[in-house]
Amino acid sequence: MMSAMKGWAFALVVIFSVLLSWSIPRGESERAFLSFSSHEPLVKVVSLASADGGQDFFMEMTDSVAMNIEYDFYSDTCPEAETIVRSTMAQIYSQHKNVSAQLLRLFFHDCFIQGCDASVLLDHSNGNKNHSVEKQAVPNKTLKGFDKIDQIKEVLENVCPAVVSCADILALATRDGVVLAGGPFYPLFTGRRDSARSYYDEAMAEIPKPDDNITQTLHLFSLRGFTDRETVSLLGGHNIGKIGCEFIQSRLHNFKGTGKPDPTVSPSFLNEMRVFCEDNGNEKSSQGSSIAATMASPMAFPTAGPMASSPMASRGMKLVERQRTSLC
Repeated sequence: MMSAMKGWAFALVVIFSVLLSWSIPRGESERAFLSFSSHEPLVKVVSLASADGGQDFFMEMTDSVAMNIEYDFYSDTCPEAETIVRSTMAQIYSQHKNVSAQLLRLFFHDCFIQGCDASVLLDHSNGNKNHSVEKQAVPNKTLKGFDKIDQIKEVLENVCPAVVSCADILALATRDGVVLAGGPFYPLFTGRRDSARSYYDEAMAEIPKPDDNITQTLHLFSLRGFTDRETVSLLGGHNIGKIGCEFIQSRLHNFKGTGKPDPTVSPSFLNEMRVFCEDNGNEKSSQGSSIAATMASPMAFPTAGPMASSPMASRGMKLVERQRTSLC
C-alpha cells in the first residue's frame, strides 16, 4: 500500500483541481463515464491505475443533469482566454511564488461547497449585503489569492468584457499555478457558471478542519461521493504550501489535555517543529507563523526526497494525516 500511495502522491497533489474540474486524461487508455448530478457536485474517482505505471483517472458521475461545459468553451467568444490566464499567472508567479498554494487552497474551498461556482469569491449573497458570505466563514478567513483572481479578471475584461466566468478563471488559474510550481498539467473543461448565492452555513459546517479526526474527515468526503480509500489517497497528496502553527500547537505541547506532546510524533520531528513554533506555546513562531509543507521549498512540488512522503514517514503534523496511516 505504501508504494501505491507514493505513486499516487504527485498526481493527487492537485487534489480537487483535477477531480472537480471534470478533466479527462488523454491517450488510448482513457475511459470516462460522464453524467452530472446537482446533488453530487464533486466527481468520484472509482480507480487509479495504469499498465505503464502512470495514473489514469476513471471518473464515475451519477444522475443525468447535463452541464454545458466542454474543452475550449470560449473558442468563439474569447479565443485567447486560456492564454491570457496562463500568461497573467506566469507574471504573478514570477513575483509571488506562493500564489500556486494560495489558489490551490482557494479552489478547494470553493469546490468543496456546492461545486466549483466561484461562490467563495462573493462579497454578498444574492445582492443581500447583510447576509454572511463564504469568505467570512471561519475556515475561509485565512484564504488568500482573491486579489490575484481580480487581477486576472481585469485583464480578461479588457479583451472580452463579461464573457469568462470567475469560476473558470479560478479553475484555470489554479491549474496554471500548479504547473508553474512544478506540478502536472491537466486539461480542463470550461463553461462554468458563477453562483449569485454564497453558502456561509455550509462552509462553516462542511469544510474539513486541520484538527478534524479521521472519522469526521472520512464523513465529510463521503458526503461528496469519495470512498475511504480515495480520501486517504487524497490526504497523502499534501505537499505544497504551509500550515499555521496555531493548528498544531496542542500536538506539540498539550495533546488532548495531557500536558504532554502527542506521543505519535517522533522526538526529532517534535523538536524541529518546536523550533518553528515557539516552545512557550505562543501561536506564532519566532521564524514566522506558518510551517512549510517542505522546509526547503514550500511553494514547489517535491518529486523525491523525505518530504515527498512525509506523512508516511511520521512527519504529518495535521492530526488526520497521522491517523490516516493506520488505514493504509
